[in-house]
Amino acid sequence: MKRILIDYKKLDHTVASILIDSYPDGYGDDDIITIRKPNGEVIEAVEVKTADTIYLVKISKSLSNFIANFEETIEKELDKDLVASEFQGDSFEGVETTSTDVDEDDEY
Repeated sequence: MKRILIDYKKLDHTVASILIDSYPDGYGDDDIITIRKPNGEVIEAVEVKTADTIYLVKISKSLSNFIANFEETIEKELDKDLVASEFQGDSFEGVETTSTDVDEDDEY
């Protein structure tokens, strides 16, 4: 099984959903894993498991905000995708356009 240390901002939607489901009320001291890098830097993370990977999601000040606002954020992104998909099939056939041609010799 792979272990990946990752910032929550880089999670795909599937793993982010698992993170939210795993910690619906936020995370506590018992959920935090402490990792010491070779240079002595300490990183705190929470664990998110998928079928083939264990993600260690770095804890930051904004992670708790992310968990709290996840539902609202996903809804906004889905709404943007829906609006964009509505315009993808639009055709401008039969629409008249007007243009103004400018001669190179004209002065402004």
